[in-house]
Amino acid sequence: MAPLLSIEDLHVRYDDPRGEVRAVDGLDLTLEEGDTYALVGESGCGKTATAYSILRVVEPGRIAGGKVIFGGRDLMGLSEREMRRVRGAEIGLAFQEAGAALNPVLKIGTQVGESLRIHRGLSRKEAWREAVRLLGEVALPDPERQASSYAHELSGGMKQRAMLAIALSCRPRLLIADEPTSALDLTIQAQILALLRTLKAEHRLTVLLITHDFGVVAEIADRVGVMYAGRLVEEAPVREIFARPRHPYTQALLAAIPEDAGDGRGKRLRALPGQVPDPLAYPPGCRFHPRCPEAFAPCATVEPLPTVLDGGCRVACHLYGRGA
Repeated sequence: MAPLLSIEDLHVRYDDPRGEVRAVDGLDLTLEEGDTYALVGESGCGKTATAYSILRVVEPGRIAGGKVIFGGRDLMGLSEREMRRVRGAEIGLAFQEAGAALNPVLKIGTQVGESLRIHRGLSRKEAWREAVRLLGEVALPDPERQASSYAHELSGGMKQRAMLAIALSCRPRLLIADEPTSALDLTIQAQILALLRTLKAEHRLTVLLITHDFGVVAEIADRVGVMYAGRLVEEAPVREIFARPRHPYTQALLAAIPEDAGDGRGKRLRALPGQVPDPLAYPPGCRFHPRCPEAFAPCATVEPLPTVLDGGCRVACHLYGRGA
């Protein structure tokens, strides 16, 4: 079967007074139906720009090239009117900051019901009734009362649940979840992840998860793509990523995860030196080489090409390239 989503040679650009920002720079990614694919990396690596490109909502940026094939159609070739039918109905988006994404002057039930009226043709009363049901489905306590509440009256975890209700209101095939547990305490994070697993199973969802948290990746992902400086540097099943990370960047990210030393004090964190390069001036060769402890001569001048390895893994690194 063809994959549900296939991104081919995607380029996303933003204009800056200093020049052109290359947020995503030649990305290839495939998402199989029913999978949860986690796209991870530091801030500024292009994860969110990639996710929003699928729905063509990267303004004030622009998609400068590439294909986004969803369900056999290239979304880049659709008209804006056709894309409006895709957004919400076929692809749901749960934004990173639920508090900022929710409208402060509309009741939660009205916001959940908006997509139902647009895409499913429900009346105002029917949409409200269905919104209450959906709020109950995402485990909001007393959904009838919460439907009549405003965003500022909900806690962070409740806002995130309301955002998921909106994203799933029209039974989409693909859910894009952008940092769904960001800024939530550990208990609420665990509840949101458990809810995502339940909703995925009940709705037969495919999920694209944007995150920087490998703890979240371990909990919910099937496959993992690691992004750095606008490009995918490693892709593998989640067990392979944790058992045998290939790319030095992936290794450094995993080494920076807090661990318990066994005496209750924890281990000293291994911080990743340096920072993500300026997207206005990426270094030549491998973009990670200025921070890489394994760098050798070709890394500074030659861009590494993706190499397919065993176990369904793919890595762009000279350590694994031809002749390595």
